[in-house]
Amino acid sequence: MKKSIFLYLFVFTALIALYLIVSGGKMSTEKDTKINSLKNEVVVLKDSVQKTQLKVLDMQYFSLENNDDASVYYEHLNLEDPARYIADKLLETNERAGSNPLVPYEGMEGDFKLNKIKIMNHKWIIADFSDGKYWGEVLLKYELKDDMGVDFTLIDHLLYTRSD
Repeated sequence: MKKSIFLYLFVFTALIALYLIVSGGKMSTEKDTKINSLKNEVVVLKDSVQKTQLKVLDMQYFSLENNDDASVYYEHLNLEDPARYIADKLLETNERAGSNPLVPYEGMEGDFKLNKIKIMNHKWIIADFSDGKYWGEVLLKYELKDDMGVDFTLIDHLLYTRSD
């Protein structure tokens, strides 16, 4: 009787050990597959990040912040961020009643106000404007004076047509 209990216990333990070995092998294979899949995904994501960084650098080519030659024009003014200062001065033109004076159109659904501004270098700005329904773009020339005043001159403009 004692022998059969030990035999049953041994067989039961052997079956549990066999089950653990087989399931451990399957889990190990699944984990290896998952790790390889994640490694491939990391490679793809690194490629994507690199392409995005190159695209951002390309988009920043025409930018006062990244143009050392243009930034030299404002070193004597001791401005921490000349582009932000100029953009703020340009946005101040939105505060006047009615449409922005730099936009050569009368607003149809409201007043035309400048929205996005891109300071391209030490002389030019491109900005978009909208009245909520209609929109367009303006190309401006600007001059930052030694007394910290900024003069804006409209070079060209366009108003997009709506296709309803």
